[in-house]
Amino acid sequence: MSVTLIPTGYVPLTDAAPLIAAQEMGFAAEERLTLELHRAPSWSSLRDMLAFGRVDAAHMLAPVPVAAALGLGGASTRLSVLCVLSVNGTVIGVSSSLARRLADTGHRFSFDDAVSAGNALTGAAGPDLRIGVPFPFSMHAELLTYWLKGLGTDTPLDISIRTVPPPLMAQAIRKGEIDAFCVGEPWGSMAVEQGAGALLLPGRAIWSFAPEKVLAVRGAWAETEPGLSGRLIRALWRAGRWLADPASRGLAAEILSSRRYLDLPAEIIERALSGKFTVTAQGLQREAPGFIGFHDGAAGFPWRSQAQWIALQLARRNGLNRQAALAKAGRVFRSDLYRDALRGTGADLPGASSKLEGAIGAPMLAAGESEAVRLLQNRFFDGRVFDPQAAD
Repeated sequence: MSVTLIPTGYVPLTDAAPLIAAQEMGFAAEERLTLELHRAPSWSSLRDMLAFGRVDAAHMLAPVPVAAALGLGGASTRLSVLCVLSVNGTVIGVSSSLARRLADTGHRFSFDDAVSAGNALTGAAGPDLRIGVPFPFSMHAELLTYWLKGLGTDTPLDISIRTVPPPLMAQAIRKGEIDAFCVGEPWGSMAVEQGAGALLLPGRAIWSFAPEKVLAVRGAWAETEPGLSGRLIRALWRAGRWLADPASRGLAAEILSSRRYLDLPAEIIERALSGKFTVTAQGLQREAPGFIGFHDGAAGFPWRSQAQWIALQLARRNGLNRQAALAKAGRVFRSDLYRDALRGTGADLPGASSKLEGAIGAPMLAAGESEAVRLLQNRFFDGRVFDPQAAD
């Protein structure tokens, strides 16, 4: 049988691992696919590569396809999400000078308490805090805004959120262009290694099961190529399962570290995979269990409620009709295509396509299509619950 080539874009981050592993470990080949991987320097360039057909699939920030559906960001191409590539995987960090001020106030960099970290940050930084994020429509921006507003900070009036491509984040904080950042690994750890900053908090401390990166395709492509979509979903599901095995971490880090992909030391990359971090230039060690997820807890399932949570945040900030935004977002995450692709593979397929976000305090069993599905903790730091049926 012939092999189909799928041009696929990615930004050099640890959470691009499912695409890279699918190609390098043969999971794509099992589906008679070759992923022609194109490295993009920024999220805006990758979005445009996908929109204009230079690539047919892309490692993408979860809010980008939702923003496009709402008419935000200048993107007119309709995008669809075939699966979630990763949950969590981001870090919030501060400059070395701000880290010293935090330490002087008694902050212990526990790396697990969103309330104490947020209060310490806003108290030490004052109203002129400049925070770098990789793209305006990103979970980085959404989590930061949700977190700081939850602490009583009026964002963005008092805090400037600036766009910095992930590979340039360490440079930006070293040059004093920003005071803090939220970025995907390994670029936060690179700031620590270069002595430019310290890590304050993992993103999962704000939302413990946040959809971070997704596999995005043009909406028309998803509809005209259902067979290819299914094969691609299956290849990435197998890659995620392989990445979730602790025995795979060393090899995964080595593959990602190669010059053609991230071109960084494997030891730095492995920190995200293991959840074991060096958070200060002085060598302070912290652990963040479940820092990034590729498979467990039905991590790959594109819940419509995840897209709708994102849509509600965007609608509130941009003055859009909230009910219309929720309806549009619910059509972006294609749980129907995901189900069609993975029936009969042993994949966890929840019985519903939407759920209460933030309502799971501990791992639990939920109804599935054929058998119970184990879901992991899904909590917001402030204890709120998002019900897409009652959202406003």
